[in-house]
Amino acid sequence: MVVGILGLGYWGPNLVRNFLSQKEVTKVIGCDQKDERLKFIASRFPSVHLISDCEELMNGKADIIVIATPVNTHYKLAKKALESGKHIWVEKPFTSSSSQAEELIEIAERKNLKIFVDHTFIYNGAVRKMKELVENGELGNVLYFDSERINLGLFQRDVNVVWDLAPHDISIMNFILPKHEVVAVSANGIANFNGKENLAHICVHFNQNTFAHFHVNWVSPVKIRRMIVGGDKKMLVYDDMENFEKIKVYDSGVEFDSTESIHQALVQYRIGDMFSPKISQTEALALGANEFISAIQENRDPLTSGKDGLDVVRILEASDKSIKNNGEIIELNTSVLI
Repeated sequence: MVVGILGLGYWGPNLVRNFLSQKEVTKVIGCDQKDERLKFIASRFPSVHLISDCEELMNGKADIIVIATPVNTHYKLAKKALESGKHIWVEKPFTSSSSQAEELIEIAERKNLKIFVDHTFIYNGAVRKMKELVENGELGNVLYFDSERINLGLFQRDVNVVWDLAPHDISIMNFILPKHEVVAVSANGIANFNGKENLAHICVHFNQNTFAHFHVNWVSPVKIRRMIVGGDKKMLVYDDMENFEKIKVYDSGVEFDSTESIHQALVQYRIGDMFSPKISQTEALALGANEFISAIQENRDPLTSGKDGLDVVRILEASDKSIKNNGEIIELNTSVLI
């Protein structure tokens, strides 16, 4: 299987390394317009065939085209690759609009090609353990999902902080709560510097009595990568900045001895033990590459398919629209989100 990687910037070397390590991959072709990036990849991975012409890659013998370019180029390049008969791997977010995503999915289905959207965290051992705990009922009924992804920089020129940082955590939410249908989104944000929001709060409303909140920020003095998933039995904290105990499960909660109003009920707070489960240390990107190749060979959708990418883009679109309308609640099933 021949893999062509289009875009050898920040994430490119990781993609090259992980596809080279797949036993089914016989050749990796790297493509970038910048000579310095081609020279860098040549020094690190001498077995990679390097070119600067995108058309040569699209029209060549690659079975998979990996698109690791700015978001606003994803649709055009992905469509060209699909029309050239290539399976595509697209970095997050999938596209700049849901209509673009829908068109790419339709083309892929018509031509029996596979789309992989690189929601890398879905292949992360800690995130998979979170899903296992939720599915096994360890937390009970999930009451809320709270996520914070903040740091100082890096400002993106083509997208705001919502499109840059939130796709990670929205994809994790969708993965661990697949039975929770998102029905509406509201968001607030501010652009202090270049006209693109650098801080935002996103609220996601479900068809169940569950709520999700996301805080994304490019101008924080500290770097935080933390999620809290609260259930009516137990609660967990996932801190990606921790070196060892990335997940901690707390036997904590709130209990009412009455079904009457909260003001009349006697509240009891339960604070029990904490445990930290063992998680897999396999590199997420390696698992993602293996999953995509397996999906192609087995003629099935990969775990993070174009449809998963579309679900995330719909929430991002709704967030943008809500921000522009001062936090208005945007219903996903009825609103036109462009």
